[in-house]
Amino acid sequence: MNDTIRRALTKGNLVDITTTGRQTGQPRRIEIVSHALDGRTYISGMPSPRKRAWIANLEADPHLTFHLKGRGMVGTPVADLPGTARIITDEQERRDVFRKVIETAWHQQDLETMVRLSPLIEVTFDQLAA
Repeated sequence: MNDTIRRALTKGNLVDITTTGRQTGQPRRIEIVSHALDGRTYISGMPSPRKRAWIANLEADPHLTFHLKGRGMVGTPVADLPGTARIITDEQERRDVFRKVIETAWHQQDLETMVRLSPLIEVTFDQLAA
């Protein structure tokens, strides 16, 4: 992993992730926002009472590909990074992370609603874990 990619991971980005379909075994790619907080990478979604397919896929197989897309911004790399998701279910940890997400990115969201109804994962990149 080069320094340009490492720097990109220190910022929140609009990224794609590819998971493995829990029923089909086929790759499933979606666009989503990542959050860089305290040296860690998180992915979340807006509150909803229904479970997202991407979370169900990660429950079945936590491996994913995190796609940095460049998005036309100078210095933002394009890269496909293998990683592992940890679904965050602990209420206090969810509250701590979502508080930071609201402070840095999603200012209009209600903390308790997000804690109850938003998906939340932490991504560990294989190349960084080695």
